[in-house]
Amino acid sequence: DPRLEGWLLMSSPFPTTFIVGAYIYFVTSLGPKLMENKKPFELRQIMAFYNFSVVALSIYMTYEFLMSGWATGYSFRCDIVDYSRSPRALRMVRTCWLYYFSKFIELLDTIFFVLRKKNNQVTFLHVFHHSIMPWTWWFGVKFAAGGLGTFHALLNCIVHVVMYTYYGICSLGPAYHKYLWWKKYMTTIQLVQFIIVTGHIGQIYIMDDCPYQYPIFMFIIWLYGSMFLVLFLHFWYHAYTKGQRLPKMARNGISKDQ
Repeated sequence: DPRLEGWLLMSSPFPTTFIVGAYIYFVTSLGPKLMENKKPFELRQIMAFYNFSVVALSIYMTYEFLMSGWATGYSFRCDIVDYSRSPRALRMVRTCWLYYFSKFIELLDTIFFVLRKKNNQVTFLHVFHHSIMPWTWWFGVKFAAGGLGTFHALLNCIVHVVMYTYYGICSLGPAYHKYLWWKKYMTTIQLVQFIIVTGHIGQIYIMDDCPYQYPIFMFIIWLYGSMFLVLFLHFWYHAYTKGQRLPKMARNGISKDQ
């Protein structure tokens, strides 16, 4: 997309790949080694600021996604990418880039785990999710900034408003935990997110002659949504149907990831 020429990190996928690689190395190897003989950091105030900042950013991105297409003309079916330089099309490009960049900010989730020596929460699933999102979204922004491929981003921003509000209140300390009576609904919200994403993008198999410019992206989104839908259904079955204690990977990785 020539409209992105000169934009930060958009010249090639290598800067993103390097950042993601450095993140993986730090949270899985270097960070735990550096913290091995140190006391965990007390980051309550920093984490509260971080979590509520992500809430504010997610609200802003939700508004921008709505105003650049999803509430101003998109049909929620075969919405193709507008490659023009109209104000609305450029607004969508900026919003997509901001969403992509926000995924680097969210890498701090894992870094905080490491600095607080919560290494049991640095699961494969958690690291995989936080790594794959900025990397795949580089290609999404570079080639298809708009259209039906951005619906899951809109929905993810809405879910993040709820989730990071929860994490923000948690980080304020035990005195505020009485306000977290809605914790049990968190998994439901995450589950509904992936049902909607998978259902929306799954329309590609029943729509006739949808001229979306990059069908491969639709398949990737469907695959990703389906994978996490299965994981959340597994979580739901064991946690709420069977009432069993979940394996650490599922309990920690999924619950903090989305």
